[in-house]
Amino acid sequence: MLPLISPPRLRAAANAGGTATPPRPAVILPGLGNNTGDYARLVAALRDDFGLPAAVVARVTRPDWLRNAAGLLDANYWRGTLRPRPVLDWYLKRVDEAVSEARELCASGGKVSLIGHSAGGWLARVYMEEFDASDISLLLTLGTPHLYIQGAPLLGNSAVASDEVLAVDSPEGGEAVIISTNDKSTPSSVTWRARFVGQGYKQVCGRADVWGDGVVPEMAAHLEGALNISFDGVYHSPVGADDEQRPWYGSPAILKQWVHHLLS
Repeated sequence: MLPLISPPRLRAAANAGGTATPPRPAVILPGLGNNTGDYARLVAALRDDFGLPAAVVARVTRPDWLRNAAGLLDANYWRGTLRPRPVLDWYLKRVDEAVSEARELCASGGKVSLIGHSAGGWLARVYMEEFDASDISLLLTLGTPHLYIQGAPLLGNSAVASDEVLAVDSPEGGEAVIISTNDKSTPSSVTWRARFVGQGYKQVCGRADVWGDGVVPEMAAHLEGALNISFDGVYHSPVGADDEQRPWYGSPAILKQWVHHLLS
């Protein structure tokens, strides 16, 4: 699923001279367990194929995620009340550095788009709540779990700087459950893989028999007030993806279906 926040008043429009507003630089927020390099092909496509002035990925390595283990020492973790900060301050700092880098590439008064993949999507919302979001005009998330099992927003009464949200989510192909199709039939036999994926969904939304992308269920990825878009047969992560047989949200055939939101 891909949620995106973009205020209509900031959408590209003809200026006084009659020319279109140039595309915004974008900052990509890696998902849990991902690193900066996982998004290299997406960055190249955004820049070379679609004309973004820049796509900056927050600098994250896989070992960096081990820092989150510090949360296990907090009693709030075991009570289910642990807040993102300060455990994830290291990540938010990397995002802030990437946003600052993107801002330098903006024209005076220009804006920046955020692209959050998986957990990077709700961490983008934390960033917008806790840091200066005045230059953020759009938030677009890919396969992000926006809701708790109870369905409560991750940030409670959070208020974002934008007026419109667009969410796009995708289902896993093959043995996983398919979403956004006219034929949502159940396979005749439930495979071990389907059971495994279903248990993962249950940890996120409380149910195993739901549609999703193999990691995040659709019902958790949709965000109230957003424009929610579902794709058929899309894999959750760039790691293990194949553009032809197992495309992810950033694969060329899928990217071209949502990239216009970054260009307008």
